[in-house]
Amino acid sequence: MPSQHYRHIFILVLCIVLSLTTAATTSPRSTASVPPLNKKTSKRSTKPAFGGKNLLTSIPKGGSTTAPPTTEAVVPVEPAVMTEAKAGLPDSVKLLIGAGGIYGAFLYYGSLQEDVFRYTAEDGSSFKQAWFLQVLEALANVVIGFVGMQLSGPTKGIPLTMFGISGAAQVSAKACTSLSLANGLSFPVATLAKSGKMAPVMAGSLLLGGATYTLREYLQVAAIIGGTAIVSMGKKKGGGGDNSLLGVVYIVASLVLDGVTAGFQKRLKAETAKAGVKPKPYDFMFWTNLFMCLTAIAIAGGTGEVAAGLDFCAKNPEILSKIIKFSLCSAVGQSFIFYTIANFDPLILATVTTTRKVFSVLLSIFLKGHSLSGTGWAGIGLACSGIIAEMQAKRAKSHAKAS
Repeated sequence: MPSQHYRHIFILVLCIVLSLTTAATTSPRSTASVPPLNKKTSKRSTKPAFGGKNLLTSIPKGGSTTAPPTTEAVVPVEPAVMTEAKAGLPDSVKLLIGAGGIYGAFLYYGSLQEDVFRYTAEDGSSFKQAWFLQVLEALANVVIGFVGMQLSGPTKGIPLTMFGISGAAQVSAKACTSLSLANGLSFPVATLAKSGKMAPVMAGSLLLGGATYTLREYLQVAAIIGGTAIVSMGKKKGGGGDNSLLGVVYIVASLVLDGVTAGFQKRLKAETAKAGVKPKPYDFMFWTNLFMCLTAIAIAGGTGEVAAGLDFCAKNPEILSKIIKFSLCSAVGQSFIFYTIANFDPLILATVTTTRKVFSVLLSIFLKGHSLSGTGWAGIGLACSGIIAEMQAKRAKSHAKAS
């Protein structure tokens, strides 16, 4: 094994150790002795501190996330209440750890994902086993989630039915993203398209829920979708692979499944509230990814992808190392997301994950040989403006609620 592989493995192991320490540092037990103030009487409340709510907020993947991706996993949780925010490390250092971890893990994650699906073996074959890849990615998250859950203390009495449904929908969305790459869609186009996940959510709400949206919201989604379409048509000849129709179909399916997942996760949040339990972040990470893994195993096993994937990796050890590092980056990135949730406002996390997508696109263009025409760069600018405008709108809403 080349020395650079040892360095990569060492860095990943170091990141895993650092990410797991967040389970202990963000555990409710570390703050349970500090009772909250009662706003009406300005006296200390006799209720137990936090009640397990201090680590719960909403994550915007990868996927996606859901993470997004989003590659980043999407986890339904509530806003954080951190009375010890001033204790321990300075906020600037905490932000550096959280944002740096998210950027490092998911930028490398995206690069590895692109490498996996652009890999060509000596016999000319390529890796197509997207569901097999999801098995390994979810399994890595299950392991890290389990360790973190044990360190922070597992929550008992969690209703698992909606976890199963939500996990199945989420892994299907991630698999469709991978299948879009496996079928010729370029990584920049896929990433920009996934940033427009608000489109199916808006369409479903308009058709089924009678929701209304502002002109700005329509323009934001139109900018992302329009910019993505322009990028897909603005590639120079010889600058990477063509964007196939099947790849486009899969990315659209992924977006639709993102909208479905969001609906299931709202129901999951309601079910946990009805049961009177407040799952902590590593509870969400473990149980969601466990059902994602089981779903992926069932589909990959039924379609023969497990055997085909193992055979391909056995014949091409180079891609196996990329897949392992890809899976570990996913789990490490999730842990840093939870660390950021525990210490900062959800808007900070939204800003970090949103800008990460933009940088992932730019890095892919500059490092992976994607050549864009002037029209393609105009599309990049249009799509990124829509993404940034959406981020600014969230910031404005957050400030309005706070005031």
